[in-house]
Amino acid sequence: MASTLLELTASIVSSHAAVSELSTDELVQEIQKVFSTLQGLEGGAAEAAPAEEAKGPVVTLKKAFQADQVVCMICGKGGMKTLTRHLAQVHDMKPGEYRKQFGIPSTQPLTAKKFSEARKQMARDRGLAENLAKARAVRMAKIQEKKAATTEKAAKPKAARKKKA
Repeated sequence: MASTLLELTASIVSSHAAVSELSTDELVQEIQKVFSTLQGLEGGAAEAAPAEEAKGPVVTLKKAFQADQVVCMICGKGGMKTLTRHLAQVHDMKPGEYRKQFGIPSTQPLTAKKFSEARKQMARDRGLAENLAKARAVRMAKIQEKKAATTEKAAKPKAARKKKA
């Protein structure tokens, strides 16, 4: 059975390496991680991956969140603009869990600062804030109209009752 695990591991890692650029260390880590996961799945318990993630951070908080890139504190992979997709796909983790595990404050975005600023500027250039304000105003007007209509309907039966008495 070991030869099939090796074949599966080689197939999975080669497919991943064909799509993603991996350094030698990352490739070795990927092979070990995939092989241990397959072994765990074969044995009926996938406990190898969570035990690996329970370790402390690979990099410091300051080094993890740089101006032009974000580095994962679990595996040390860098060069990303945002961590959310990486956490979900590679570590099967939500941003809230990641923040809690490493004590990252909620005020700290999980994106590179330059990336956030570029997105903010793009939104300003496109006028998204004004469009959002207009949409909110229209929505509020509709809600007010609905409230007025329901209060009028509720007031009419009372007026009709008073006239009969």
